[in-house]
Amino acid sequence: MLQTFILFVLLCPVTHNDTIVALATPAGAGAIAVIRLSGTQAIGLASEIFVSVSGKLLNEQRTHTVHLGHIVDGDRTIDEVLATVFKNPQSYTGEDVVEFSCHGSNYIQQEIIQLCLRKGCRMAQAGEFTLRAFLNGKMDLSQAEAVADLIASDSEASHQLAIQQMRGGFSSEIKRLREELLNFASLIELELDFSEEDVEFANREQFQQLITRITNVLKSLIDSFATGNVLKNGIPVAIVGEPNVGKSTLLNALLNEERAIVSDIAGTTRDTIEDEITIGGIGFRFIDTAGIRDTSDVIEGMGIQKTFEKMEQAQVVVFLSEAKKCLDDSDALRMEVEKVRNRFPQKALLVIANKIDQITDAERDELNALLNSMEGTEFLTISAKTGEGVEELKSKLLEFVNTGALRNNETIVTNSRHYDALLKALEEIQKVQQGIDSNLSGDLLAIDIRQALYHFGEITGEISNDELLGNIFANFCIGK
Repeated sequence: MLQTFILFVLLCPVTHNDTIVALATPAGAGAIAVIRLSGTQAIGLASEIFVSVSGKLLNEQRTHTVHLGHIVDGDRTIDEVLATVFKNPQSYTGEDVVEFSCHGSNYIQQEIIQLCLRKGCRMAQAGEFTLRAFLNGKMDLSQAEAVADLIASDSEASHQLAIQQMRGGFSSEIKRLREELLNFASLIELELDFSEEDVEFANREQFQQLITRITNVLKSLIDSFATGNVLKNGIPVAIVGEPNVGKSTLLNALLNEERAIVSDIAGTTRDTIEDEITIGGIGFRFIDTAGIRDTSDVIEGMGIQKTFEKMEQAQVVVFLSEAKKCLDDSDALRMEVEKVRNRFPQKALLVIANKIDQITDAERDELNALLNSMEGTEFLTISAKTGEGVEELKSKLLEFVNTGALRNNETIVTNSRHYDALLKALEEIQKVQQGIDSNLSGDLLAIDIRQALYHFGEITGEISNDELLGNIFANFCIGK
């Protein structure tokens, strides 16, 4: 009970009269560091420790201005800094904000922060600057969550998705649907007050059109989550095959570094090795697995079991075989490929014949004819050792990723919390549709409409609670 009360006090807007401080740049020594203050006393407190070289007082300066000066503690000068002033409500948090750009010494950073604390600031908690921005109406909850995604983005695709959401594309769509549904809900609720007069304020035909449109939009957004999730987190690709077919060599060739141990001894890789690269702006997480074969070696057997687990988790399975073996025993190749396809029918499968540097040109033509005869199979011929065909492999992998929605700037859902809320909202909307089909009374329809509105509001933060906000902003970094 006490913990709940403390969390409520932290998150309740009326308690945000204190001034917080934190390092806004990554911890550690660097060229510069930025220390951020936000709160009602931010500019006043900053004025007490900042002496401008021009002699001007910081609390008398206009918003969005930068000033050169020194941070002083009594007679002691700590550092020469730039002080940037943002006055409410024209700031990130909606409060008065001051940012000190100082030299990046760890000692200087801590001295300035400790001085701010002694002057009356308190240390900001994780995500508290963005939390204040949300509570002060500078952004909605889905936009606030996009800030964390933007910071974590490590590819063009994940960056573009975060930017789109932070600009409010997704939340604007949800707010628009919620507002239309709310208007009809109000009319239906009004009908209840005049139930004895048997009047209709809500046009049932227009209401049906709205429910149909909301259903279609929700289904589209829900379907987009599968694409959004892999674009945000990277596409997992499992490299599988028999021992010693060149899986580790291929991983090294893709990463352009000696990431995995390579040897002529079959079964060298006994555990999975993972690493990521970006191809065409999309993140791919490659997983080098233990070779699949019958073995009495307990450790190798555990590695093979992990191989199947990683294949289950992968979005794309790359099945690797030796070019020479493919030619010598084409039936065995077909059988192995069929096993993988039957075990993982939903996975994108790419068959690769490796070590083509070890076969003649005539054998290459024969190999291509063989692979072409395997209907419904995507295939490539490469030499992981020499790098031949590796670029074609990267291009082929991009074809497995549905980037059409991203290119067309369509709304894509990437957040599992939003996905869950959309599923629940769709369930309630479908209940409303069933009620319309069954000619249910307005009071019964209103119950399901209110539930759908609740789940819409969960996404944007129009409906939120202390625990939800605590969980979301606890995942932010300090200083953001």
